Amino acid sequence: MTKLVIYTDLDGSLLDHDSYSHAPADALLAELEAHGIPVIIASSKTRSEQIPLRNELGNHHPFIVENGAAVFIPVCYFKTRPSGAAEENGYWVKRFSLPRHHWLEIIADVSADFSGEFTNFDNMDSRQIVSLTGLSEAAAALAASREFGEPVHWTGSDRGRQRFIRRLEQSGAHVLQGGRFLHVSGDCDKGSAMQWLHSQYRRQAAGKMPASLAIGDSQNDAAMLEAADYALIIRSASVAEPALLRSERTLRSSKSGPGGWDEGVRKLLHSLNLLKGSTNG
Repeated sequence: MTKLVIYTDLDGSLLDHDSYSHAPADALLAELEAHGIPVIIASSKTRSEQIPLRNELGNHHPFIVENGAAVFIPVCYFKTRPSGAAEENGYWVKRFSLPRHHWLEIIADVSADFSGEFTNFDNMDSRQIVSLTGLSEAAAALAASREFGEPVHWTGSDRGRQRFIRRLEQSGAHVLQGGRFLHVSGDCDKGSAMQWLHSQYRRQAAGKMPASLAIGDSQNDAAMLEAADYALIIRSASVAEPALLRSERTLRSSKSGPGGWDEGVRKLLHSLNLLKGSTNG
């Protein structure tokens, strides 16, 4: 059983914020796979976005979608199906949020009071999503295929944004600030989804309890960074560092994006004696 499970954000962490490249981390990702250290993607991205990326990375581990709204585990990845998980299209799926249409109705209910101050994916065409994200048109279509929540692009004042968030929360929504968007969904986050998934690893561990490392760069990663045994905060030029209560077992990269990911993970692996020569590269 692995001694460590890594849970990582994508945009601004494993992927470059602007180019979406993961090249600086590729060598280390291959080393981790060879040593049986799972890398779990925990992102605001959709299932449709994450599956091709996982294939590109050669990653066949579970993954967390839409800021913790659901966990997808390949069938038979664990010895038994986790309690509360449904089997769908080759995955065991654990949901933590109501479906997208529920949150779209709540956004629609408050939209008249915030006219002209925001737009959301459901009201955008692919060209608008491309413009806001820098994604290709094909990738933008995958980003728009939300299942559990809705990204909102806020263009109004900070005071208006706070009022907007309060109104949504009064209607039962949970709002997370990501690197580019407000993410409107249920009362879920990457931290809760990570803890649930990590408990499945521990159930399979036969007494050998794997440690957890969480990696992120923005506030929607905070719950995951707080909950893990170790936290790695990736330096960012585009978003404020997530505000954490913890200070112990917390690393900060000096580089941004996948370069910082490689730097920070190697530093931790070296300190834990998990990979030989892990400070190189």
